Amino acid sequence: MSSQQLGSHLLQSCLATFESQKKLADRSLGQIDDGGLFWTPSPESNSIAVIVRHLSGNLKSRWTDFLTADGEKPDRNRDGEFELPPGTDRQAVLSGWEEGWAALRTAFDSLQPEDLLGTVLIRGERHTVVEAIQRQVAHFSHHVGQIVYAAKAYRSGDWHTLSIPRGGSDAFNEAKRSGG
Repeated sequence: MSSQQLGSHLLQSCLATFESQKKLADRSLGQIDDGGLFWTPSPESNSIAVIVRHLSGNLKSRWTDFLTADGEKPDRNRDGEFELPPGTDRQAVLSGWEEGWAALRTAFDSLQPEDLLGTVLIRGERHTVVEAIQRQVAHFSHHVGQIVYAAKAYRSGDWHTLSIPRGGSDAFNEAKRSGG
């Protein structure tokens, strides 16, 4: 495999990981009503709406002008992402979510394998493009796990699993082995 092929594969793999995480979050969001979106399990916890707002702001900041501007944009209000303005509704939260995703997809559409060892800034700190992508994958996965966990806690017994159901591993593995 050439370095060009490896770079292309890495970009495709990272984008697929992001898309997989988005799918988990979207499937969780699809299982909760507005009560669940704005529910906090404890006073010091963030609601799913707050986590989504934070990820939205992070995605827009990091991925807009990814190769040419610091990933922490001057107009970002990170602290404000952890507060819900009065009147914030589901549509506003989900619109911001999709805007953040559009920024990520636009950036990935323009990335080339030869960009991977270039450098970008995040809060003035230099990262290779690979490091910046991996930092985002880790950050995003962490918060998507929080979204899934909170949605599952809110739904409790009405939760529809996003993966192999509890007690279903043997049946799943057997189906895979037999071509199902």
